Amino acid sequence: MRIIAGQWRGRVLVAPKGDTTRPTADRTREALFSMLTSRLGSFEGLRVADLFAGSGALGLEALSRGAAACTFVEQDRQALDALRANLAALKAVGDVRAQSVMTLAPAREGFDLILMDPPYGTGAGQVALDRCRRLGWIADGAIVSIETARDERVEVAGFMLEAERVHGKAKITLLRPALQ
Repeated sequence: MRIIAGQWRGRVLVAPKGDTTRPTADRTREALFSMLTSRLGSFEGLRVADLFAGSGALGLEALSRGAAACTFVEQDRQALDALRANLAALKAVGDVRAQSVMTLAPAREGFDLILMDPPYGTGAGQVALDRCRRLGWIADGAIVSIETARDERVEVAGFMLEAERVHGKAKITLLRPALQ
């Protein structure tokens, strides 16, 4: 697993030991960031949340490309060890929250980009996104990415579908808050 682009391009990331966490494949991550770049133009100055963060590869990729800040939320101890090791190896700064996404408190300010890679087949991403919306984690005009198994549908009240792409066993769904 490597950083694809930006200041840390080519740097190797460690993945958590065991099979509790399923890191996003490099090709899927590359496709996701291509989709995001075509919509955002630049990551400069963005506030990013990497939920179900695992190794932190998604949030670190955003930071490498110029995001201003990233909050990583992960509850698995081995994943947290890998995430912290990756932050240290890159000398990156991030807000690491060792907790379940389902226990998040209200946000002080909404995030511009939400990256989610929840366990496949659980619907956890949709539940978490609804919770994040209610707790102020989603900025106006934000974009949300949820990675699921290729056959999962993603529908969350208050969000409109921006794009869907299947890559191998994974599906990337991009959403935006619906206009009120």
